[in-house]
Amino acid sequence: MPANRNVLAFVMAGGEGSRLHPLTANRCKPAVPFNGKHRIVDFVLSNLVNSEIYATYLLVQYKSQSLIEHVRQSWTMARFIPQHFITVVPPQMRHGPAWFQGTADAVYQNIHLIESMQPDIVAVFGADHIYRMDVRQMIDFHVKSNAHASVATIPVDLRECDQFGIVDIDDEHRIVDFKEKPRSAKPMPGSRNQALASMGNYIFNADVLLQQLKRMHESGETDFGKHILPSMVKTHKLVAYDFATNTIPGTEPYEEHAYWRDVGTIDAYFQAHFDTLGAQPRFRMTNRHWPIYASPDQAESAQIENGVINRSVVGSGSIVDGATLDHAMLRRSVLVERGAHLEHCIIMERSRIGRGAQVRRCIIDQDNDIPPDVRIGYDLEQDRKRFHVTPSGIVVVPAGSFPARKNATSPFLAPMNEESCLGEAAPRMEVLA
Repeated sequence: MPANRNVLAFVMAGGEGSRLHPLTANRCKPAVPFNGKHRIVDFVLSNLVNSEIYATYLLVQYKSQSLIEHVRQSWTMARFIPQHFITVVPPQMRHGPAWFQGTADAVYQNIHLIESMQPDIVAVFGADHIYRMDVRQMIDFHVKSNAHASVATIPVDLRECDQFGIVDIDDEHRIVDFKEKPRSAKPMPGSRNQALASMGNYIFNADVLLQQLKRMHESGETDFGKHILPSMVKTHKLVAYDFATNTIPGTEPYEEHAYWRDVGTIDAYFQAHFDTLGAQPRFRMTNRHWPIYASPDQAESAQIENGVINRSVVGSGSIVDGATLDHAMLRRSVLVERGAHLEHCIIMERSRIGRGAQVRRCIIDQDNDIPPDVRIGYDLEQDRKRFHVTPSGIVVVPAGSFPARKNATSPFLAPMNEESCLGEAAPRMEVLA
């Protein structure tokens, strides 16, 4: 990217994430944990840093404390890259006593940040997707196309068009129509069953964005997908950037080309985890050429006392003591006791799975002490009486549903350091104190 191209990024991290409830009961969607030691927001922030875009404002709103703490502890890179900053910006109500009313309104309420920095280009990206992307390549396409705004796009099944912004394009990738979550859509060129969907990632010429934000505010509009982009189709040059053309160094041939997942539902979130497992996963978390940065890890190494483990992740500070793990994802400081059986499970920080417990197709949120011999995921009718169960049968056990057992001890698990786990504020489990 030419040195004289000044880029400012806004990351939209204010999503409430109601479809991810109960994982979002006490945290916003971008702060939800992912894989062994990441959070969802780490993907977009890593993509920006790897793309040499170092000026980023993270716009937050709902239940943001966990996200703010994560960014404070994990994303201080100024000592390595002096010009780098990621600044968390809550609603400042500079234009009246109102929270962000939409994605465009969130940027408008911080329009002074654009005016003071005077960038050439503004990137507006979502914070709740799992993917790798070289944003420089999209910016280069934007500039070569002489576009006023560019929209990153991917093909989606026509049956899913009501979940995305859908664009129609001409032969030169110019957007001729933009509809936000339409009930139906016509197929994209060259396909009978797919439409071209917006990924929620936009590149704007800064002067054009400033004009549109001011016009939007005067007309009472609030959202990029619902208002600004559809209205710009007739007055400006909008182009669709084909995400499939984006190339990332270090990607292995067996990985899914142009992998991108919107993990806005429990089912999608659950499945994306297992896309990262195996010797040849669809999405490989480890790529030294394009790392997804994680929070600092001060916990001890994981310890496997004995057991049977098949295609699983065991986070730092975790102990497996004579248990069976089959497609299990353990985050940090998890104890799985003798005889327990985990099958297609995600177990979050500071949780204990008791002796002989059997857990299947389940997400156990942090700070849970699952009693011995409990069965979860085998009788969904009973599970629905206690927990959240998705239509596909994934059971979600909310944080702290099972308090720590009194007087229970383990010779294997070291005292817990809650800060090193970067979890949400919660009482330490007595058994681990």
